[in-house]
Amino acid sequence: MNLQVAVLLAGLSATYAQLAPAATPPWKNPGTALIIDCYHANNIDWNLLGTEPRVVAIIHKATVGARKVDPKYHARKQEAKQRGYLWGSYHLGLAGHPEQQADHYLRTVKPGPDDLIALDLEDVTSKRFMNAHEATRFINRVKQRLGRYPVVYVNRRSAAHITHRFKNTVFAHTPLWYANFANRIDNVPKGVWPGYTLWQFSSEILIQQPVPGTETDMDVNVFNGSMEDLRAKWPFTSGAPGKTPS
Repeated sequence: MNLQVAVLLAGLSATYAQLAPAATPPWKNPGTALIIDCYHANNIDWNLLGTEPRVVAIIHKATVGARKVDPKYHARKQEAKQRGYLWGSYHLGLAGHPEQQADHYLRTVKPGPDDLIALDLEDVTSKRFMNAHEATRFINRVKQRLGRYPVVYVNRRSAAHITHRFKNTVFAHTPLWYANFANRIDNVPKGVWPGYTLWQFSSEILIQQPVPGTETDMDVNVFNGSMEDLRAKWPFTSGAPGKTPS
């Protein structure tokens, strides 16, 4: 190939790359599973929700700090399981007493082997919310008592902090639930997590996927894989079961 032809082809390739459309977001794929995560203030019309077959799982806030319990958690867990949804819960971590918070969470949800468990870290640099060091203690407590690790929910800022300062820690055993309200997800900080497991892509911050039976404040997620993979791998963490929380 002569030099002029090579230069021409290189220029055409660069132009095509600039004009090529961005990758289609996964929620545009009719075969992609959707997961909603909610708390008591999010309204759900169960019959309308059932008209969207892509919603296969629900993750509900269960506890906050060392004392609070979401008032709709138990009733919605029963309803969701009766309707055949995969079920999960999350704990919103606050500053202080991480072991007590873990005990409170496990005592409240009493997770079965097929129930997802998760720790919501809103801002690991804040004095109000659980910081990264406290989170490692929470995670270790859950592993000690339950025999498996929780999923960890973080945004980009918290993920970058953990990646920079907590590389060789228990975070490496936790699946990543990543909050990133954009059309693409190419900004997961590298070093602790190889990639995301769940991607929270839609909420009232940026409504990208309305879900029947819910309002505009509903958080919506996708799984990094096929619907079959989601069903096979849920709840994403496994291990020798510990003593059932009481």
